[in-house]
Amino acid sequence: MTRDTLKSGDTTLSIRIDGDADKPWIVLSNSLATDLHMWDDQIALLSQTHRIVRYDTRGHGQSGVPDGPYDFDMLVGDMLAVLDHVGADTADVMGLSLGGMTALGLGLTHPGRVRRMVVCDARADNPPPFVSGWDDRIALIENGGMEAIAPGTLDRWFTDTVTPDVVARANAMICGTPVAGYVACARALQGLGYLGHLHNLYLPVLYVVGEEDHAAPVAAMQGMTDATPGATLTVLPGLAHVPNMQDPAAFGAAVLPWLRG
Repeated sequence: MTRDTLKSGDTTLSIRIDGDADKPWIVLSNSLATDLHMWDDQIALLSQTHRIVRYDTRGHGQSGVPDGPYDFDMLVGDMLAVLDHVGADTADVMGLSLGGMTALGLGLTHPGRVRRMVVCDARADNPPPFVSGWDDRIALIENGGMEAIAPGTLDRWFTDTVTPDVVARANAMICGTPVAGYVACARALQGLGYLGHLHNLYLPVLYVVGEEDHAAPVAAMQGMTDATPGATLTVLPGLAHVPNMQDPAAFGAAVLPWLRG
């Protein structure tokens, strides 16, 4: 394992590399209000087949927090900067929620850099309730800090069977996210608009969603799957928005065979 930093546009990104140098690269991109440690439970499994680079999204973790708002051009540029920094001409890409949306952006604008893509619990559109919901959360945290949205966020992320240790890990990441970084990334989400372009995504794509995810519902991800040529959708029963943390075994069983091709 090595931890490193790199320059991307107007910020610095903190990255971590795991795995053997002779294996193909996979880049992991985290959700809003988490950091690269949201993937901790996947590292041992993915290391069997890949060399892993994961990074703290701008505004999160140990990465910089430049002034917002951010947009998906910035976020995709950051993912490209990570790939360039480690010398990965191509890589498999896996992202969850905000990270999954960033992966879509990379696949649409730089398809030559992507071998296979896993997009987890993400949307590709921004209907009015989605946009207004971010306004509501931003107002809450501007008045009460990240702690003001932590309980509701945890309720969306997990189902009732989640273990206390997972909730504690997730809560620490939520409350440790800089308010400015959260708000700036939320503004990027309000500008999301990839759905109408997915017919141009000619890459192997696996969509994964928790059956109980109300932030990126199964119906929305089925629509994304239908719009993406040759894509596959896997629904994980009994899980919600962050299935890789709640049930790493079920998540790994869904994604690893597909990544092996």
